[in-house]
Amino acid sequence: SKVAFGADGKPSAALAKRLEKEGATVAQLERRIEGDAEYAFLKQTIPGATLAAGLQVALEEAIAKLPIPKVMSYQLADGATTVQFVRPAHGLVALYDRDIVDVSVLGLKASRFTHGHRFQGVRDIAVASADAYEEALAAHGQVIASFDARRAETERQLRARAAELGASLGPEQDVAPLLDEVSALVEFPSVYTGEFEAKFLVVPQECLVLTMRTNQKYFPLFDGAGKLSNKFLIVSNMRLADPANIIEGNNRVVRPRLADARFFFETDKKTRLEARVPQLGAIVYHNKLGSALERVERVQLLAGKIARDIGADPVLAERAAWLAKADLVTSMVGEFPELQGVMGRYYAIADGEDAQVAEAIEQHYWPRFSGDNLPTNNVGICVSLADKLISIIGIFGADEAPSGEKDPYALRRSALGFIRILIERRIPLDAIELINQAAEFFVNPEVHKSSATYLQQEHERRTKHEKGAKVFAFGYADIKISEDAKSSVYQFILERLRGYLRDKQYTANEIEAVLALKPSRIDQIEARINAVRAFAAMPEAESLASANKRIGNILKKAGRSASPADTSLFVEAAEKALAAVMDLVRPAAQERFAAHDYAGTLKVLSQMRQPVDVFFNEVLVMAEDPKLQANRIALLRELHGLMNMVADISKLAA
Repeated sequence: SKVAFGADGKPSAALAKRLEKEGATVAQLERRIEGDAEYAFLKQTIPGATLAAGLQVALEEAIAKLPIPKVMSYQLADGATTVQFVRPAHGLVALYDRDIVDVSVLGLKASRFTHGHRFQGVRDIAVASADAYEEALAAHGQVIASFDARRAETERQLRARAAELGASLGPEQDVAPLLDEVSALVEFPSVYTGEFEAKFLVVPQECLVLTMRTNQKYFPLFDGAGKLSNKFLIVSNMRLADPANIIEGNNRVVRPRLADARFFFETDKKTRLEARVPQLGAIVYHNKLGSALERVERVQLLAGKIARDIGADPVLAERAAWLAKADLVTSMVGEFPELQGVMGRYYAIADGEDAQVAEAIEQHYWPRFSGDNLPTNNVGICVSLADKLISIIGIFGADEAPSGEKDPYALRRSALGFIRILIERRIPLDAIELINQAAEFFVNPEVHKSSATYLQQEHERRTKHEKGAKVFAFGYADIKISEDAKSSVYQFILERLRGYLRDKQYTANEIEAVLALKPSRIDQIEARINAVRAFAAMPEAESLASANKRIGNILKKAGRSASPADTSLFVEAAEKALAAVMDLVRPAAQERFAAHDYAGTLKVLSQMRQPVDVFFNEVLVMAEDPKLQANRIALLRELHGLMNMVADISKLAA
């Protein structure tokens, strides 16, 4: 009601506009109080509509909302009327029980006649009633009308045929999307077995699998070890006693696709990955952030720093980072972008690179989706963390942070991957320090070149392979990442962290108790939350949480001060007792906290419940004497810091 009416009681502009849209007047409004708020209700009598009229509107609206990116134009039988739709529509059935509903759309008038399978069903099928539609199509048209039923039948046949061949369809996350797509392309599915020459199996199986699934909609078959076989399954829309022609036709179609994949693979291997790196300089990564090569240089420097921080091999980490994006300019990845990283690993192996470097080239993209695998070795971890953080900081620095549903650079996925690696691989890095260091690499990387761990002989080896070509190309981008941007990156990561922790069934209060302190060691977050959960179950928790909340409110009003409490100004026995317990508890709590024993820290701090309760019952904090008041506030400030070493326990207060 506050939005609907002004202080003078007259309708606001927003209300007037809405009334005009509804064709109503102020006299039709009713003001009613519900709970603590007043609402304005519009009372209208809307005339009913016939079924045909209502269905006509609903049908037109439904078709208009279909997600069709591109329509085609075609003429109707009269040779004059042009209709636009995803494909030519040939019939419209609209029934209410046994009666035809008089509606029309796409130049078609409703009837009770539908069409069966183009080659194996009855062309014109009269549907007696709405409930008989599916049965009529199945009995006379050789069409399974229900998508769910059609999908289930397709899957049943696929799995049965794979079992007959002693094979599998592969990981479920790869099978399900293709199964959905194929089920939408057929009416009466039949599964047949195709085969290609075993000579194509020398090509990395990821290439063959991708071309079969993406281009041909085939289901590749794998043995028990997950190795690709030279047989595949075809989902056909024709159910024949002798499908030989269908099988041979599909076998013939797939061969050129596989031959192309083999050609790309053999051709790409003729050029070393390191020789491809300079070509990245011709690819614009972002108009404010420079080329893909500049991005690689920043990732390389950050990967080296991370390696030194966690005790990994910095030479291998920097080498892997340098080569990580080189496969982007190969023919195979140009044809199949989904294979970036995967092909880099194969080409690195062919080039004789260290096994950890080859693995890191593929795994630096991991995790690619929710629940995906994480990098398996420290070199891959270094490059993956560096790649994700450089992406996030760069885009935030360019003032293009994700907003709403828009996230063209997949930064949310990168942040979640960054978090998962730190937590699940227990990587002891300070996220804030890492953000600050990464930001420095955007300011003319040439000044940081000396910090790279590449030894002179490594530089000479690479130069030799590139026949004198310049190996490093540092120095042609100079981007200042603002303090606001760095702060926003940290907050962005914390927000993704909240979602990650909620998915692990931690409560909002438990999460906020820890994140309120803005911790920078993300690898220790879960240990802190588990400690908070254990603390919350203790009998002392409720009282200490409430006291902590009260202290926080007092300190907010008191403002900041670094002055410690003066023991000589303690007057009341309760404040002397509290200070004494704090002195007793502090060393033990700090010792456990330093050892990352967060549950032990909170258990030690729980001993302060009784003196804290007594203090608030017997001591007037806001004493009339300014010195006493300031001293008691200083004591509470020290107590607040001590109690909140692990988490802001006030978040647990009801």
